[in-house]
Amino acid sequence: MFRVRVNKIESIRDLDGNLGKRIELVEERQIPRFVVRPQSEEAKMVQEVLQTMQQQLPIFPARTEFAIPKIILFLTEQEYESLGIDFDVNQTYEIWLENQNIRFKKTT
Repeated sequence: MFRVRVNKIESIRDLDGNLGKRIELVEERQIPRFVVRPQSEEAKMVQEVLQTMQQQLPIFPARTEFAIPKIILFLTEQEYESLGIDFDVNQTYEIWLENQNIRFKKTT
């Protein structure tokens, strides 16, 4: 089992001109945080300023997740409807691969 997030959904046409969807799923993993302890007083002050900026300003995000492309689905409209899943961007799913099947479970 692994966890994916819907990163992107695009409208496409297949080779026959039928409308469909391209659904990009990325794997989500937690990146372990490494604690860096600066030696000098100046380095400690710089680290504190950067941490404060990351907390206060959205242009300096403190990311602890790392997204890795995992699955890209190319589905016609009929295949998408037959799948029975309404994918939404940023929605996360747990995926199981077993006995030649792929099973999706929406997480909350």
